[in-house]
Parts: sequence; structure tokens; C-alpha cells
Amino acid sequence: MVQLSSAFKISRPWQGVGPWIFGTFHVDKYPEGKPDMSPNASLAGRDIGMDMNNPSGWSMYHGDHIPGFPAHPHRGFETVSIVTKGYIDHADSTGAGARYGKGDTQWVTAGKGVSHSEMFPLVHTDKGNPLELYQLWLNLPAKNKLVPPEFVMFWDEKTPVVKKENTHGCAKATIVAGKWDNVDPLPPPKNSYAADPNNDVAVWLLQLEPHATIKVPAKNFPETERAFYVHHNNSMDPDPSIKVNIGGQWVEAGEGVRQEDTERVTVTNGPKAARVIVMQGKPIKEPVAQRGPFVMNTQAELQQAFMDYQRTQFGGWKWDSQQPVYPRETPRFADHGDGKRDYPAGEKATPQSL
Repeated sequence: MVQLSSAFKISRPWQGVGPWIFGTFHVDKYPEGKPDMSPNASLAGRDIGMDMNNPSGWSMYHGDHIPGFPAHPHRGFETVSIVTKGYIDHADSTGAGARYGKGDTQWVTAGKGVSHSEMFPLVHTDKGNPLELYQLWLNLPAKNKLVPPEFVMFWDEKTPVVKKENTHGCAKATIVAGKWDNVDPLPPPKNSYAADPNNDVAVWLLQLEPHATIKVPAKNFPETERAFYVHHNNSMDPDPSIKVNIGGQWVEAGEGVRQEDTERVTVTNGPKAARVIVMQGKPIKEPVAQRGPFVMNTQAELQQAFMDYQRTQFGGWKWDSQQPVYPRETPRFADHGDGKRDYPAGEKATPQSL
């Protein structure tokens, strides 16, 4: 029988395992947008610049006009951003930029330092603009903490998906990182901790119809740490009516469970649709010093990170605004700062793809 820990309540942000520092899941039921992509709703009473409490089902976060996170720095770790609904407009201090969403994933290795903004343009003026965004923080070992920053885009159309159907329903696993049996993931940034298969890094997003079943592959090494986080489409909040059987143990939405052995794990859903995100990897086994957007090994390195950012702005900010967005009709795209531009289908998309 699979060896699992007792179920634990998912915190905010939810705790990581192995090399994963933590994760967040943003769910915002944004209203229709104005032509400038701001909310077509009153912002009165909101703490603009620090609007984080989801009043009326959505937040402005640090945005003052369009929701999102204006320019801010990172050093020493990686961000993996999975957008299942809505759009993100990305801009950074290397000159790179992107609009992504609708199932896309952006993977950023911050390395020696990058400033970036993540804004949520409300592109639809005739209907709501719901947003669902997972952002996961992955640590880097000391040898890679000062590598050049890099981002890659995993377009939804190219991201591997495994489907298993039974007489009750369908289970779908989106392969963000980590090989799933004979299905290879897309390659992460070259200096990512996930780029070395010996680190056994995986992120698998399971979407389960009622009573659907899927078998999660075995871990490759005994020291690999793995956790399953159970939730539903709208939040990570507790919901005892949503239950998933993980390796023989029932886990409710809003709870997680760690796997202690290396065996394959059978995941069977209960009577309501659910999601399970699986995160795993070998621990880095180095000291961790974190302060805000910097994750280093020592306090001295943190102090150096702050001084470097104050001195260089990690390359400077090449944009007219601290919270730039692209024209409303702009389709999904990625500029990588080196003259390379790509689109989901490998060729220029049309505005109708929004």
C-alpha cells in the first residue's frame, strides 16, 4: 500500500516540498473590461496598490488601473506561472515581453536578477474576464543562483496532456514538468533546476471529472519529495463535499498529502469535479535565506541582492510604465529579448484568437 502522510490543511501561500518554496493560486472573477482593459466597475473603497482581499470576487492586487503586479525584482529562484483562464501581460528588464493565457505556462529562471511585471488585461468588453493563475516558486542551487535570467513559454497547444477515461469520466494530466511514463515534458530554461532529470522535478495538474481515475507515475528516487494538493476550480478553500482518493486515503479540497515512498499512486475522484496539482523534486540541501523577492543562501547574499538591485535595477526598465499592457486586440505572443518572437501555433496569430 502507498505510504502517505496525514492530510494537512493548505496554507496561504501553500507550502512547497523539496526544492519548491511555495505556491499560490489566484482566482478572480473579473467583470467586463473597459476599452482600456480596466474593470468596468467602481474601484471605490478598494485599497488601490494593496488590494489583495478579493472583495466582490476579484482583486486589483498592486495595480492602480489594471489588475496585476507592476514591475518588481527577483533573484536566486524560478517562477512557474500556469494560467488556466484569462491573460497575463508580461514585461521585463531584459526587454522581453509576452501575452499568455488560456492554458499556457511561463517559466522564468530569475538567476542573477530580473525585474518583471505581470498585469491582467481585461480584454473582453462584452463579458466577464475570469482569471485562474497558479504561480509556483522553485529554488535554485548556489551554483545557479547568479546565472543569466531566461524565460520560456509552454503554449497550451504544445503542452503534453495525458487523458484516461473510464465508464464514469475523464481524468486529464497536464505535464508542465517531469516525465510521465513515456510522455516527455517541454524543456525548461537551460539553467533551471528542472533541466537535470536527476533532480526529479515534476509539476502535473490533474483535472478530474466525477469518479475518474488516473495512475500517477512512481518517483524516480527515494529522496524525492512529493505532495498532492486537492482543490476545486474556484479556489484552494476547504470544501468537504469535494473528496479525492489518493493511494487509498480520502483528501478533501483545501487539503494536501505527502507521499513517503516511491510507488505509483492511484488517484480516484469522488462525486464532484476536482483538481489535484502534484509537485515533486529532490531537496537541494543548502541553506535558504529569503527576504521578499530574493532567495539566496546567506544573509550577506540577500544584502548584496538589494544593493545590486538599487544600483542596476537588474538591467534597467525599458518600458514607458511600471505596469505596461499591450493593445487589447493583441494575440498571444512571446518576445524573448533577443529578437526572437514566437506564437502559439508557430506563426502569427490573429486578433480573433483572444
